[in-house]
Order: sequence, then structure tokens, then C-alpha cells
Amino acid sequence: MSGIHTDPSSRRAKADASPAADTQTPADRYQELFVEVQRTSVFEDSKTFVDCAPLDAPDEILAAYRAARHARGFDLKAFVATHFEPQHHAAKHFRSEPGQPLGQHIEQLWDLLTRHPAHHPRHGSLLQLPHPYVVPGGRFVEMYYWDSYFTMLGLTATSRQSLLHAMTDNFAYLIDTYGHVPNGTRTYYLSRSQPPVFALMTELCESSQGQGASRYLPQLVREHTFWMDGFSRLERGQAHRRVVALPDGSLLNRYWDDRDSPREESWREDVATAAHAARPAPQVYRDLRAAAESGWDFSSRWLDASPGAAADRTAALSTIRTTSILPVDLNALLHRLESTIARLASTTRHARTAEVFASHARRRRLAMDKYLWHAPSGTYLDYDWERAESRGPVNAAAAAPLFTGTASQAQADAVATHLGERLLAPGGLSTTVMASDEQWDRPNGWAPLQWMAVQGLQRYGHEALARRIRTRWLRTVGDVYQREGKLVEKYALRTAVHASAQGGGGGEYPLQDGFGWTNGVVAQWLGAGSADDHS
Repeated sequence: MSGIHTDPSSRRAKADASPAADTQTPADRYQELFVEVQRTSVFEDSKTFVDCAPLDAPDEILAAYRAARHARGFDLKAFVATHFEPQHHAAKHFRSEPGQPLGQHIEQLWDLLTRHPAHHPRHGSLLQLPHPYVVPGGRFVEMYYWDSYFTMLGLTATSRQSLLHAMTDNFAYLIDTYGHVPNGTRTYYLSRSQPPVFALMTELCESSQGQGASRYLPQLVREHTFWMDGFSRLERGQAHRRVVALPDGSLLNRYWDDRDSPREESWREDVATAAHAARPAPQVYRDLRAAAESGWDFSSRWLDASPGAAADRTAALSTIRTTSILPVDLNALLHRLESTIARLASTTRHARTAEVFASHARRRRLAMDKYLWHAPSGTYLDYDWERAESRGPVNAAAAAPLFTGTASQAQADAVATHLGERLLAPGGLSTTVMASDEQWDRPNGWAPLQWMAVQGLQRYGHEALARRIRTRWLRTVGDVYQREGKLVEKYALRTAVHASAQGGGGGEYPLQDGFGWTNGVVAQWLGAGSADDHS
């Protein structure tokens, strides 16, 4: 696709060499033992077992299980306790000193959330990395892809640039080693990625006295190759992995996962969801996994069932159709990736690469204008490529083309109106207009969506709305912090100006605290200052 060298044996890969991890997932490795542990709920949380550190060689554990499982009085829980060590949650019990300012609390959290390669347990699911990194917190004790960008924003605001640089190099190492950045640094995440933000990381690194973004050009090209795999062989109306060829020959991307089995970290939940579906279970599993790649796991955005139409959450989730949907935010981020590669290639005298990727960016923007820009409503909407129709109503992903600089000024003006009228809440920017039991729906608000909306609105001159979102979000986070002494993964946005702020709910696991991307966005905004907004 270009003249950029992408051989993983390049100088930077050698410099970042780390012990090669066994890429077998826990389900691959432990087979019927894995199924039985998850099926019988040895652990309340399905993620606990797949994160356990084995205390003996995995093949020996499996052999011991096969030899003992049919014995009278065999106790599976006792067997697991003998052979596995659960990993501790991150910063679970940390609370600030009474009266401690929020910024100081975040500063203390960085050390609690930082992990070092020397601490990686052997033979577990954790992927080896060459440099230190920050984890989100709670049950999430590995490095996650798109979470990390928003976490890294806070590192620039708290004089921890060296950790930011180390994390950027870790992501380059992952691309060199696996051909893409996995959802998270666990073997069971290798079959999918997350929203592609590595280009943003390289620019952040460069702006924070780190390596120039052009140093990472080979990895940027290789990540693009991963997302566009198979595009040159597609006929119109066909799809392959993450690429869809539309009837006019345009190419846009979707979320995908290379496996069609239950997610190992949510095995019981996925089996239950597929049991409710009218479609074959592998299709449901693939769509659940693809939604996990989106980072929006889960949301009415991906479902056919309207909130309240299904008998319960599981029945509604069984209507998931993620792979049939071309998402606004994914394609905006890929447009930014293509534009970044073109710019960096031009500055490093890779003229042919610059020309190729500038063409990719132009073609994607035209395709987004045709399929993702919904002129009748004046906003960006996801597109159902199988049914050839836009999917409304608007959600917070509509701000992504503003964040990436993909939108025209007229489009940005129209999106700003939609965000202000449909999604602005007293506590910040809502994720969707739909209320449901899914965590990526109203009433929840999330730090990364606040950041992208605010930065995008500022890019196009909508300062007042950007300030309103930022101030309301900071007030929400601050109110919960003052009352509970912690920052959390998501927040239930207030529906009235004087209502009490609280942590968010919904989804398939309890609210987690720590929390990486909330810390990062809040630290960045506290460092920049924020005027009060009483509107």
C-alpha cells in the first residue's frame, strides 16, 4: 500500500523487545476446564478466571483436572483455588483524604494505576509489554486501547511525560508484534481492536517532548493495513472483516471480531444472550464481540429492539447487529489516521505514501458525506449497510467528525445544534437520546465522549457549547468526588440542574472506580481551567 517499511524486526521493535507471550486464550488453553469454571460460576465475575495467574504449568493443570474431575467428591472450586491465583482489583479501596483537592487525588492515583512489565505473572493471559503503563482501575488491570489515549491526556497535565512516552512505545510494540493494537493486553482480546486512536497518541507524545510522530509512521501504516484488510478484493456490496464495499464502490469500515464464540471475559452472559436470539449463536457472538471492539459495549445504537420493547435486557441485547452498521466515529477516526499518515509521509519525503493516503482520506470523506451525513436531520448518523438506511436518532458519536476535523463548517454548525438540543443534560453530554439498561445509553455520560465533543466544538468555533459541556461534566465529577472520595468509570447525568450527581449504572458488570480516562480528561481540564457556567 505504501513505501513505508513496516517490518516488525525494525530498529524500534528490537529496542523494545519483550518476552514473547503465548497467545493462547484461556478457553484455548484450558478447554473443558474453562467451560466448566464459567458455566458453574466458580467466580461471580466471568472476567476473574480468565485473568487468573496459574500456579503451575497450564498443561499440567489441565491434565490434573482431567484425572480428578470424575472422582467422587471432586470440588471444582477447591481445585481452582489450588491451581490459580485471582488478580487484585486496582485502586479498589483507595479513598482520598478528607478535603483533598480533586487534582491531588488524581496525582496520587497514577502510581496506584501504573503497572510494570516485571510484575507480569507467567503463563497467564496478560500480554507482555516492554514498558510501564497505566490501567483503568477496578476489574480492569491491563492496558486498554482507546481508554489509554484519554488517560494519557492527564499524564501531560501532571508532569508524567515519561510514562506517556512509554505507553506510546508500548502501543507501537503491540502493532509491531501482533499487527494491530488489541482491545486490551490480554490474549483473549487479540481477535479484535478498539477505536483507532494511535495516531492521536503519537501527536500527543510529540507535543509532550517525546518522539516525533513521524517516528511511528511504519506502525501507523500497519494499523491502517489491519483495518483495511481485504479491501482490494471486494466486489460492490461485499464485506470482508472490517471493510464494506458499498453499491457505488465506496469503502467504509465497521467493527468486527475474528472469533464467533462467546467472549471469554463474559462467557456466561454471552451464552445467555445467544439463547434468546432468533439467529444462529455464532452470529450473535460475533456482533457482541464487534460491539466490544467499538468500546460502546453495549448500547441501543447496535440493537434492533427499542428500549422497553423487549421483555428484559438480555432479550433486547440478543437483537444486536453491530457488524451490519457503519459507525460514524470509527470512520472519522480512520479519516484522521489517513490524513495523519499523508501529512507525516509528506514531511518525511515519502511522496508516494503521502499521495496514496491523501487519496484514501479524500475518498473516505466523500463516502462519509454520502452515507453517514444525514441531510434531512442535519447530523451524522450511523448507516445500516445491509438494509441501506440511516440509523437514528442522533448519538454522541456525531461529534467525532468535528473532533477529527472531518466535517465541513456547515456540518459542524448543524451537529452543534443537535448536540445542544438533543444530548446536552445538566450533568454533561448524554451518550444517546435513548434510555435503557445498557451502560452506553442515557442517562450515562462518559469522559471520552465529553472530551471529543468539547474539542470538536472548539475546533469549529462553538466555544459556548463546548464550555457548557466541560463545566457541567467537571461539576458532575466533582460532586461525586466530594461525596464519595473517588472517580468512577461513568456517571449518571443529572436530569435537573439541582439534582444530585451519581455514578452510572447499567451494563453487565458493577460500576468501576479508579478510573483512568475520567482521571485523564478531568486532569487535563483542571490544568486548563474552567469557567463556571450556570445556564
